[in-house]
Amino acid sequence: MTVMEQRGAYRPSPPPAWQPRTDPAPLLPDAAPHRVLGTDAAAAVDPGLLRRLYAALVRGRRYNAQATALTKQGRLAVYPSSTGQEACEVAAALALEDRDWLFPSYRDTLAVVARGVDPVEALTLLRGDWHTGYDPYEHRVAPLSTPLATQLPHAVGLAHAARLKGDDVVALAMVGDGGTSEGDFHEALNFAAVWQAPVVFLVQNNGFAISVPLAKQTAAPSLAHKAVGYGIPGRLVDGNDAAAVHEVLSDAVRHARAGGGPTLVEAVTYRMEAHTNADDDKRYRADDEVAAWRDHDPILLLERELTERGLLDEDGVRAAREDAETLAADLRARMNQDPALDPMDLFAHVYADLTPQLREQQAQLRAELDAGQEGAH
Repeated sequence: MTVMEQRGAYRPSPPPAWQPRTDPAPLLPDAAPHRVLGTDAAAAVDPGLLRRLYAALVRGRRYNAQATALTKQGRLAVYPSSTGQEACEVAAALALEDRDWLFPSYRDTLAVVARGVDPVEALTLLRGDWHTGYDPYEHRVAPLSTPLATQLPHAVGLAHAARLKGDDVVALAMVGDGGTSEGDFHEALNFAAVWQAPVVFLVQNNGFAISVPLAKQTAAPSLAHKAVGYGIPGRLVDGNDAAAVHEVLSDAVRHARAGGGPTLVEAVTYRMEAHTNADDDKRYRADDEVAAWRDHDPILLLERELTERGLLDEDGVRAAREDAETLAADLRARMNQDPALDPMDLFAHVYADLTPQLREQQAQLRAELDAGQEGAH
């Protein structure tokens, strides 16, 4: 007697006619990235929002330049610049309400600053000081994530927990195109879709995962198309069009807050500078490619729109630049101050109650420091 012949054995019945669980058509992204600037749709955008985006872009560009300079002066250990990607950074911060959460990657210091975090505190991790440098709860900004895509499941967990508690909260998680090749990306989108978690995934497709071009990472028509495999909508947007990115992200946030579940947004942009100050981008891309993208600079696009509509004049441009210089000068002055370091901070924020081993080590270090001070006298 075989197993299948035994009494009560499982005998599969013929399957019913197969039907898709979700209609894929509404989930598919547009054939081309969504744009606003330079189109008829731009006339419907609030002029106040456009001016706010412009001022933030100018500040962001100067912030990137100043942070890069600080690496050359030895004040930062490393800095992954987001020059050229400022529209994504600023729009991500401005699309959220105060009660929402931002989950940045290591390149998203500008988004963190645009969210309201002190610029010096936002750079503390990259300075080699504290692990985070700021209180995540104060501005609802998760710690900058250096490991690729690990912040995405965290965003899903927070969003799912908020939904279970009945809190009106949305999480926006940022990641680069390289991060979409990580398992955390798959896990986050799958859980978010199954749980209908109120989370928005923003992929900044800047062309390269360090030196690896997108064509060597995926054969998908676009990264936004990956959303369909999880049963969630995918949106494709021009990542250098600040108004378009803000519109698409705001729509996705509203959709999530209303109970519609997650959205995957791919913003097509470009990393104008090297991966970090430790990278030589000339080894894997041509100067002509970079030059071509300079004509699609996010500041240039928005400045042109504002000027043509009479919403920005020379005084407005000067005011934005002067405000950016004030930010840079303050950042430079404070970063040039040596931080006051206390070796006993090694034991702070490790556990709420120190373990016996850590208390022993703490006492030993204290004794050594006291002995050193006595010897100095």
